[in-house]
Order: sequence, then C-alpha cells, then structure tokens
Amino acid sequence: MRFVVVTGMSGAGKSTALRFLEDAGFYCVDNMPPELMGKFAEIAFRPGSGINKVALGIDIRGGQLFGDLLPALEELSAGDYGYSILFLDAADGALQNRFKETRRSHPLARLGLAEDGIRLEREMLSELKERADYVVDTSDLLTRELREKIFALVVDKREYPNLIVTVLSFGFKYGVPTDSDMVFDARFLPNPFYIKDLKALTGNDRAVSDYVMRFEASRIFLAKMTDIVMFLLPHFTSEGKTQLVVSVGCTGGKHRSVTLANGLYNELSAAGKTVNIRHRDIMAGR
Repeated sequence: MRFVVVTGMSGAGKSTALRFLEDAGFYCVDNMPPELMGKFAEIAFRPGSGINKVALGIDIRGGQLFGDLLPALEELSAGDYGYSILFLDAADGALQNRFKETRRSHPLARLGLAEDGIRLEREMLSELKERADYVVDTSDLLTRELREKIFALVVDKREYPNLIVTVLSFGFKYGVPTDSDMVFDARFLPNPFYIKDLKALTGNDRAVSDYVMRFEASRIFLAKMTDIVMFLLPHFTSEGKTQLVVSVGCTGGKHRSVTLANGLYNELSAAGKTVNIRHRDIMAGR
C-alpha cells in the first residue's frame, strides 16, 4: 500500500501533483479534514478494499481543522498505517508571482497582501516540512519536470538523481536575487556599457559576448565558475538538494552577467546537467 499525504505551500503545485498521482492510479482525495484520515486509512488498508495507492491533499484551506494534522499523523503511526509526506514548496517570490498571475488571494493574506499570508503559512508549516519524506521545490520547474520528479519519488519510489540548476543573470543595482544559492560578481571585467556600439545591446548579442570573452580574465573566470559548480553538484545532491540557483551579476544585468551566465549554462549543458537559464534584468530600464 502506498499512502501519501500531499501538502505544502499554497500556490506551490499541490493540485497539479494530485492530478499527476491520479493519472498514475492513485486514489486521490483533496482537502480531507485531518480527523478523518485515520478512518479513511482503516478502510483503505482493509484486505479486499481494492485500494492500493492513496494520495490525500491536505493544506491550510482547512482553516482551524489543519491544526489537527500532526495529531492525525501520529494516529496513523500508532495504527501501523505506513505513510509518506510529499511537501510542495517554492520561493516566496515565485509564490507571489503566481498569485498575481492567477489574480487569487492567498488563503491567509491579511488586507490582500500575499507576502503576509506566505510568511504566516511558512511558519505554520515549518514542523510539517521537517517531517516530510520528500520536499519538492517547484520555483523553476516546468510542468513536465514536476511530473517527472513526482513520478520518480512517489510513483516509482526511487531517488531522483538530477539536481536542477538554474543559472540566473542579474544586475546588482536591482538587488541580489533572494533565492540565490551561489553568487558570482562579474563587475571587475571591462564593461561594454561604455562602448558606444555595444551599449544598447545585451550579452545575448554576439558582438557583446565576443567583446566580454576577448579578455583572458573573462575566460579564466568562466572556467573557474564552471569548475566550482561542477565540484559542488554531487555534494549538493548527496545532501538531498534538488534545486540550485547560481546567480551571476554585473552592474546592470545586461552585458557581462548575461554573457557569463550563457557561458556557464552551455558548459553545464555540455556536461549533461539538468540546467535552466534566466536573465532577470536584461530588459530592466527599457
């Protein structure tokens, strides 16, 4: 019997995860009151029930009832009903953007401020997250990537070997990305901004990338960035980390950082790593 409790942050993808599990043959129930979990487990685990895979979606939508979840989980353990917890999470910024895009209010938002609701919810779920068997960060996951990860962890019950790396360029003048795991500073390199023919272009343009990479310091810097990231990847993986954000910054986030982020992305891709790229500030100020 596979008995999975699907929970996590609002907006992190719990409903999507339940749909994937339903496609995989799980009997799925969303927003079940925690106090009913014991009775449901008794029915599901009963010989001849015809149920061998269960996924229960439980989150703070249950209001005061959500406070019964931890005692309900203790009840399952006491009844020898084996279960696992799948916790869906995402960076605060990603969650705020999702609520803006869907024009929905966070269930715990006061005065309509999603950031307040997210902060309160994160506090409420901290203990549950610590007890989770699987924590999936959906901040930068495509739908197909989320499906693959859930199938690997929950359906096939195997380790998910790939650490997903996001290479992110940014401008220091707009602030360091809060979800960065590693930050590299490219501001010591010659700046194409001061070259008349290059100022209006970006690191995605060949003329700019050629200019930046013509300097030996740029080539050495890219090689050293690649070397340290490649060295750290297996260590992060062994610690159970599934998402890594490597940020490369310059002053405005348009020239040097974009060029080097593209270079790092290409090196990691060539090495067979699962990697995404994003240029946060490439259009800022335009």
